[in-house]
Amino acid sequence: MTKAARQARILEIIRGGSVRTQDALAARLNEQGVEVSQVTLSRDLRELGVVKSPEGYREAGAVPPPASEEQLARALRDFRTDCRAAANLVVLKTRPGAAGPLALALDRVGWAEIVGTIAGDDTIFVATASPAVAKALVRRLDALV
Repeated sequence: MTKAARQARILEIIRGGSVRTQDALAARLNEQGVEVSQVTLSRDLRELGVVKSPEGYREAGAVPPPASEEQLARALRDFRTDCRAAANLVVLKTRPGAAGPLALALDRVGWAEIVGTIAGDDTIFVATASPAVAKALVRRLDALV
């Protein structure tokens, strides 16, 4: 199978439903007769611009639907390790590599308290309008988990 054909299959699978892990994606490919190593799969995902969201892998160009509070709560339970206010920021710590998916859920939930987010590998800065709003946001996030 050519690289283009393999990548087309990857996109078909991702477009067809929620795939939450590379192992699950590799298993779905294997069911279709496509054997792929983890290294090759990672490279394909990167080249295709596929990103990981709280709901699983998706195309980066796809317009994400708004996140529900339940989706945010699940992302918090899955990824968050610490949450605290620092001036007008909320600083969220996550497992390594999980800051992006959690920041996406925060951006998509549409809460007025959240001005914007910046995500690194395991840290998210959530900008709020004031220190009081940051403290209230920490309480609201804590209540979801």
